[in-house]
Amino acid sequence: MARRAVEQELSRERILEAARHLFITKGYRAISMRSIGQHLGYSHGSLYYHFKEKAELFYAIVVEDFNHLGHLLLQAMVRPVRDDVSKVEHIMMEFIRFGLENPYQYEIMFMIRDEELLSYCRTEQGRCFELFASIIRQYMNEANCTEEDIQRVPRTLFLAMHGFISYYIQDRLTFVEIESSALSHVKVLCRNLGQQPESGVQ
Repeated sequence: MARRAVEQELSRERILEAARHLFITKGYRAISMRSIGQHLGYSHGSLYYHFKEKAELFYAIVVEDFNHLGHLLLQAMVRPVRDDVSKVEHIMMEFIRFGLENPYQYEIMFMIRDEELLSYCRTEQGRCFELFASIIRQYMNEANCTEEDIQRVPRTLFLAMHGFISYYIQDRLTFVEIESSALSHVKVLCRNLGQQPESGVQ
């Protein structure tokens, strides 16, 4: 009965929230299952009902954050856009917004350097890129772009967005502070790649 009460009170979501905060503020290697349990006010043994080890907990956080980003991109597909912004530009801006508004999560998702942790991120990075690429290719098909561009452009756009975020994330600037620069960056990319509204991509 006591174990069931602990299981109900110490939810998976609470553990993920606490672990994400500790990994971000103190670093993965400095944190143990015991320290996460202490942060929550429980013995570390109660965490093992949900996660067998720290690495599994880390991966669960990565998956959750990538799922959240994927959801935002899918929402951007159906959300109305401003008259001066194409649908592709809008989707790219939402990606940049996520990165700048969630700098610590973004660093874990895309900028991790630890070899052990990188192996957990690569699969989710690939899935994220494929989702982004499939969205962009849909609009490029509607715009009658060449097959060569349809295959190559999404990766170019993805890497350019990541480069922009990686550069500005170090200064911890908010999205609002840098929104105009982000939009200029995105419009230059889309113009050079034939993705402006007048090309038929809306």
